[in-house]
Amino acid sequence: MIKSFKISVVLLFLSILCLLSLRTKSTPTYLFIQCLNTTTYTPNSTYQTNLNTLFSSLSSNSTSINGFSNSTAGLNPPEIAYGLFLCRGDVSTDVCQDCVTTATKEVVQRCPKSKVVTIWYDECMLRYSNKSIFTIPDQSYREILRNTQNVTNITSFRGVLGGVMDAIATGASNGGSAKKFATSQANFSSLQTLYGLAQCTPDLNGMDCNKCLRDGISNFPSCCDGNLGARVLFPSCNVRYEFYPFYNITATALPPSAVLPPPSVLPPPSGPSTSRGKGGISTQGLVAILVPIGVSVLLFIVGFCFITRKSKKKYDAIEEDTIGSDIPTDESLQYNLGTVQAATNNFSAENKIGEGGFGLVYEGTLSNGQVVAVKRLSRTSGQGAEEFKNEVVLVAKLQHRNLVRLLGYCLEGEEKILIYEFVLNKSLDYFLFDSQEQEKLDWLKRYKIIEGIARGILYLHEDSRLRIIHRDLKASNVLLDGDMNAKISDFGMARIFGVDQTQGNTSRVVGTYGYMSPEYAMHGQFSVKSDVFSFGVLVLEIISGKKNNTFYESGSAEDLLSYAWKLWTKERPLDLMDSTLEGSYSRSEVIRCIHIGLLCVQEDPEDRPSMATVILMLSSYSITLSVPQQPAFFARSKTESMPKSLDSDQSASKSISWSVNEASITELDPR
Repeated sequence: MIKSFKISVVLLFLSILCLLSLRTKSTPTYLFIQCLNTTTYTPNSTYQTNLNTLFSSLSSNSTSINGFSNSTAGLNPPEIAYGLFLCRGDVSTDVCQDCVTTATKEVVQRCPKSKVVTIWYDECMLRYSNKSIFTIPDQSYREILRNTQNVTNITSFRGVLGGVMDAIATGASNGGSAKKFATSQANFSSLQTLYGLAQCTPDLNGMDCNKCLRDGISNFPSCCDGNLGARVLFPSCNVRYEFYPFYNITATALPPSAVLPPPSVLPPPSGPSTSRGKGGISTQGLVAILVPIGVSVLLFIVGFCFITRKSKKKYDAIEEDTIGSDIPTDESLQYNLGTVQAATNNFSAENKIGEGGFGLVYEGTLSNGQVVAVKRLSRTSGQGAEEFKNEVVLVAKLQHRNLVRLLGYCLEGEEKILIYEFVLNKSLDYFLFDSQEQEKLDWLKRYKIIEGIARGILYLHEDSRLRIIHRDLKASNVLLDGDMNAKISDFGMARIFGVDQTQGNTSRVVGTYGYMSPEYAMHGQFSVKSDVFSFGVLVLEIISGKKNNTFYESGSAEDLLSYAWKLWTKERPLDLMDSTLEGSYSRSEVIRCIHIGLLCVQEDPEDRPSMATVILMLSSYSITLSVPQQPAFFARSKTESMPKSLDSDQSASKSISWSVNEASITELDPR
């Protein structure tokens, strides 16, 4: 019996070890940050000291069983820091703690010096302000993320979604939910289940929580009707639905009392007992009690280990499918030449859809029916085979909703070929500079395109695995998907083609006349501010519907930048606007975009804003813009001074068409 008792102790010890082995630091999934730079603090100020104290307090409270805590730091009202965090209702305290700790570190890096910030992760949300934010419902700002793929039966989907949304809004806002958190699921078809989640900060009362959630749900018909997944983030609440279990179903289904199974106590054996403890229980009886308990606990924990690890792998797989997974090796990217030739009808003229300085582009259809765009690079690249493969593998890992996805490559003999996703609509220049087509671009579409380009360039500059400078940003390199979302193409061409992208200057200028910054075109000096200049030119082109490098206004200006500047100084900025926009534009938005465009094309690179600042200027009207300086003008006579090795990647009459990306997209909508 003593032996049996020892076995039970060993089993319990092993179960504890298994439980401890589950604790691994998790990395939260960043979603978005809202910075209000109208109220800022200076470094080493009292507010910064209070903010650091606040972060320490919130981090220490991040093991709260409710996944929520609020705190303050400081005594004097102007410098008091108010803050709170909210962890998703189904995550463990360990995941919550990791998320909050990460948020307190990253928030000041992503949004330095601002006194009012909200940062969202998939697992938690963190807010702070110099004014009280407790018990106050805040729907002043919203962030919408959605999956652009659609369901097949929208009518049926609306009914199922409505039922799920009503259930979670009611469940999260009723008095019995301490966490102000609820989930629900419903069968959409025999093979598909719709999952929903809603959550408010627990400091809200039920009425305010319900109003916040219903307001969030009301966005779905206009922003995301029929989309496979979407979420709305408010500072005080959030709501989401997907066709996969994006939350921990086990954690939401089992109440705390049901986590462990009740111990099964067996009756003592009928035989005589050999010894009794102080309580009168025999050793056999003690063993009969402890062994089943130990086995039950062990089985439960082992099962929990298995389910947790399996769920994590499944969740990771889902996230990779939604956001874009890493491509581990070059083998998974490589296509043989025969496959590419078959897809493009042996590079026939009928399949040709684009042409530029880097090579020709063809439409192709793979054997599995997937339509792709095939770029056949010219044979003047200075890279060897291994360098070419390495660059392709790196660039293929860069995936963003506003970048065209590189699917693979072909490298055989002298052939160097890139295979891209096929985007449904053509390039921006096809619509923008054609008198018949430009009417299809109303102001809402143009504004969304401007914002999408800015987000894509910001990703390349700051958020991607590589620090990439595009160096040839122009209208023909911006493609439009089925929803007219901007997708930047050729963003890694300078690397892939063999031009050194890591140096600060180059003797070989890669770009297009009219879009290049003066320091790059004249001296070969490039930086992220070179792309900012090109972006500014592009913004002014989108607003005016005119090409910069072919613009001429008799008696007024010989390039678009000069013309825009003269109108600005004469306080007539709206005269720049494309006449087809009459009746569909927002006066304040157009003027603000012209202002941003002029800031981006200033001659001194130091005066140009970063792309992160451009995003803030586009998304927040509370930010005061600086006064632009006279832009850098490109006179026709200056072309003689340009480097002779200029590679001008001019777009042909046909433009590239490509496919819809499955990754979720983000839409900013300040309220």
